[in-house]
Amino acid sequence: MPSKGVQCYSYIAVSGCEIHFSVPGTNIVKNQVKVFGNNHLEVDKKNLKGPFNFVGTFSFRVLHDGNEIANESVNINVVSGNLEAGTLKTMENQQAVASSGIIVAYGYYDAGPGVAGLPSSDQCYVTVTSDQSGWMGQVAPQGSGQAGQPFSKLFLPAAHDIGMNSMQNADAVLSSNAIVDALIKINPTFAKIASMMSHDAVMAIAPNIVRGLAITQKDTLSTILSLGCRYFEFRPAYLHNAIRGLHPIPDVLYFSHSAIPGMAYERFLADTVSFLLAHPDEIVVVQLRWDGVPAECAHPSDQDLANYMNNALAASNGGLVQGSIDDMLHLTISQLREQHKRLILFNPVDSFSTYTDAGNATLNGDSIIAEFNQLSPQVQAGKPFTNLQCQATASNIRDAVVYSVLAANASSSCLLATKPICDAKTLPWIVQNAGRLDGNQLVVAMNDFFDGATADVCIDWSRKRLS
Repeated sequence: MPSKGVQCYSYIAVSGCEIHFSVPGTNIVKNQVKVFGNNHLEVDKKNLKGPFNFVGTFSFRVLHDGNEIANESVNINVVSGNLEAGTLKTMENQQAVASSGIIVAYGYYDAGPGVAGLPSSDQCYVTVTSDQSGWMGQVAPQGSGQAGQPFSKLFLPAAHDIGMNSMQNADAVLSSNAIVDALIKINPTFAKIASMMSHDAVMAIAPNIVRGLAITQKDTLSTILSLGCRYFEFRPAYLHNAIRGLHPIPDVLYFSHSAIPGMAYERFLADTVSFLLAHPDEIVVVQLRWDGVPAECAHPSDQDLANYMNNALAASNGGLVQGSIDDMLHLTISQLREQHKRLILFNPVDSFSTYTDAGNATLNGDSIIAEFNQLSPQVQAGKPFTNLQCQATASNIRDAVVYSVLAANASSSCLLATKPICDAKTLPWIVQNAGRLDGNQLVVAMNDFFDGATADVCIDWSRKRLS
């Protein structure tokens, strides 16, 4: 009989919590703490009532001490494999749920039949962790011996391409022929898809192409900070010259993914400052970068950057000042707090990154692990910090992107497909092997669709490295 599989990934870091994954005829309960769960379910016709009923419901519920804090579901057609009604149908609706000091982060990928190496089973991941808005204050309380240690001993959770958490600004510019034509020239994958159809058709599906290539986060910056993220990379630039003069959106700095505008830089800074003012023990690190930003997207001047920072810090009335890379490398946690340097921001530096075009262009994560296995203090030597990049750039695998875009489902992003598959390998690797790294050099672990498991693993290592 026809059926559709759902691979269920889970991570719980709060005692008393349970995740119930359900399909007709089967219910799996996960309740072990700090275990990476990986289970398979099938929505099978044989368990659906009625000879002409081919739709079954997949759901997950999260309970804390018996009280429900999250409940999400979607109907799946077992013949076509397509998603029908439900809260998990679109990626944009898959927002983390916060309740009573607990955050449930989750995602759902709508799989096809397994084209281009992509999974044939739907993928669902759920992480259940404490609200980590104040984790630095917990692992290094003011006045403690831990706070007196160098900030560089920390192991920071990081969100990859934080500015690409929404299609709002991208949608506003994609109605322009000029920007679509520019993307065709800049991006080989965009060009490949465009070559398969008329220009009118390309214009119609341009948002789907961008979603498949560029959307790497789902939650708001506020939620991602509450999950525990403390390191970001931001690529601030102005709109592409082809559309800047048309003013489709305000003429300010945006996160730039190639020529695609994401989050406004002023919004990123304002929300970060607001978070830091509300959480006086926390410290956030931001590296500005411009790799991959085309020259046609004007880069900010030093004065532009200073103005943006000064405007953001004004809300603190002197309670926050900008820290530097030197401050990050040489001051203790206490000194950074005492000097109010809790927003550390610097221009590009030559950090050590595990990312390679070949290694991260993967659908199963094995090549990322191969890069991780090369790590040692000798490899890290001479670098200001180390960046473990957990996310797969399946968007560099052209056939996978082409299929994801042409499938045209809002939950068919190839980046979302690989997220739980890779996390099931990279995060356990960090748990088991990060002790081999230089314990005095700052480490960040970066991930797409930032989640509680990524944060929890890093926070545990921060605690160990400060002990």
